[in-house]
Amino acid sequence: MEIHRIDRYRVRLPLRIPFETSYGRLTEKAFDILVVTDDQGNQGIGELVPFEQPDYIEETIETARIMIENYLIPLLKDVDIRHPKEIALLFDEVKGNYMAKSSLETAIWDLYAKREGNSLKTYFEDTRTQIPVGVSVGIQTDLTKLITQITQYVALGYQRIKLKIRPGYDLKPIEAIRHRFPDLTLMVDANSAYTINDMSHLKQFDDYDLAMIEQPFAANDFLDHAQLQKEIKTDICLDENIRTLKDCELAYALGSCRSINLKIPRVGGITEALKIVGFCKEKNLQVWLGGMFESGVGRALNLQFASQKVFTFPGDISASDRYYYEDIITNPFVIENGEIAVPDGLGIGVTLSKEALAKYGLYETISTN
Repeated sequence: MEIHRIDRYRVRLPLRIPFETSYGRLTEKAFDILVVTDDQGNQGIGELVPFEQPDYIEETIETARIMIENYLIPLLKDVDIRHPKEIALLFDEVKGNYMAKSSLETAIWDLYAKREGNSLKTYFEDTRTQIPVGVSVGIQTDLTKLITQITQYVALGYQRIKLKIRPGYDLKPIEAIRHRFPDLTLMVDANSAYTINDMSHLKQFDDYDLAMIEQPFAANDFLDHAQLQKEIKTDICLDENIRTLKDCELAYALGSCRSINLKIPRVGGITEALKIVGFCKEKNLQVWLGGMFESGVGRALNLQFASQKVFTFPGDISASDRYYYEDIITNPFVIENGEIAVPDGLGIGVTLSKEALAKYGLYETISTN
């Protein structure tokens, strides 16, 4: 197949509740929806998810747009694509910029599946139809409000809570949650807020039966994470560190972690994500699926990928109304008994809502062949 046209919706969705982490406060999410059309008129959709500030990783939505328009789309010109796995190799001459690459690569996977008349999950091994899910909770300095918020999520059926933390906001909220929910599957996410000098403080986390501590140190601190993992019982999970299979191999060799938060956009798309899943399975390294405040498009992709039974730990794939008042797909995702159903339709299994896109998005054509 050949790519004949690429269109884009620039979208901004307001969050229902402002979300605060160690690196900033989010009140709305900006993202792009890419629509890729082939030579037969079939269309695939992908989501461009970087934040507007380079505070999670170095990519931003503006830098990703530049890479897509000036460097990645030209690589697709007049190319006969036989399988979407070829896209990762095609894009390999462009270094880094994994989220930019993923937005196009995943759209082409969606396009390919639709063209073949398949659901995306048919290209993955040993899948299921319902996914157990967890929810991420931002920094909430009012502990009464924090416990109320978590109580509501537990009542909705979320099977795991992830609490964002930072220095000065960690042990007290953890203790409050544990006191109220002694048996709750609870993990914390530091988003690189600590350093090796905080070792003695972080050792105290062992007292609270946490499922894991996600990304305590900076994204290049493989050695420091390895040192911490030797000193504490609680599993360390790496997030920002992991961009490629090679990063997983390095983390495993050094003993930097016992768990991997896999985000498809952060590793450049489905092809690399499948390699990472295969490695984690081989090495008995826990792997679970994280999120980037995706709309229903990215959420559908995550559900399709997380349908693989290797994902046993509930990921960050919340219902649509966890973050947004209104989604941009016609059938928003809902949680039932702690699980969300994997879409059944062709490709990623969702349809864009023209009304919502008209309300929240700006349409433009960025490439024709």
